[in-house]
Amino acid sequence: MVVSRHVRRGQASEHGILTIAMTDAATGNALGEDMVLGLRAAFESVTRDPAVKVVVLTGEGEAFSSGAPRELLVRLAHGAVRPTEIWLPKVLLDCPVPVIAAMAGHAVGGGFALGLAADVVLLGRESRYGFTFMNMGFTPGMGTTCLAEHALSAAVAHELLYTGELRKGAGFAGATGINYVLPLAEVQARAFEVAARIADKPRTALELLKRTLSLPRRRAFEHALTLESFMHALTLTSAAARFLETSPAETFHVE
Repeated sequence: MVVSRHVRRGQASEHGILTIAMTDAATGNALGEDMVLGLRAAFESVTRDPAVKVVVLTGEGEAFSSGAPRELLVRLAHGAVRPTEIWLPKVLLDCPVPVIAAMAGHAVGGGFALGLAADVVLLGRESRYGFTFMNMGFTPGMGTTCLAEHALSAAVAHELLYTGELRKGAGFAGATGINYVLPLAEVQARAFEVAARIADKPRTALELLKRTLSLPRRRAFEHALTLESFMHALTLTSAAARFLETSPAETFHVE
């Protein structure tokens, strides 16, 4: 089922596994308006579909997600979009059932934050991941400051947030909030193996456990958004010139 031009929501399998795929490979599955609205609609449909017990989120092409496109960053800088509206990871945190992020491809900036909002996280050993906000002269958004600290040690999260470094998945092996770091070709298969183990549980029990386990992150996410919005008010306007001078390829390309 196509939810939007760039998001495909499958049918729940007989065991209750639902796949949601970002399909805008030409932009590296950038989190533009259509993508954001499509993801929101796809995840909201889970609430109305009792057959779904677990969601597997994927991105087609070489990237899981390249994060916010330049056009959105310019709109943010000029006040056309408020930083508080960049809430996308919240749809994963609020999803009533567990979400598995199969991040086989590169994940950059908000795209990495989106995947880290999942309940189970898989990375590709050969792909690259990181937070490039500071490379463009502004502070992180999308709740990244709390999501990064949950998935990684605080020391590693802070280093990546400060430096904007894109690090190979192999470098995240052993990170406390990353469930699996696997060869690229094995990520999706392992994600569905985990999904199958989750899907044989009753949905009611899964909903209750998800609500309980996600509570600390949901609270921390709201707190982070408040602080990040304040930082954006001080850094986004001065960074606007960098958005206009930097091509999307320079902003999001990874070797």
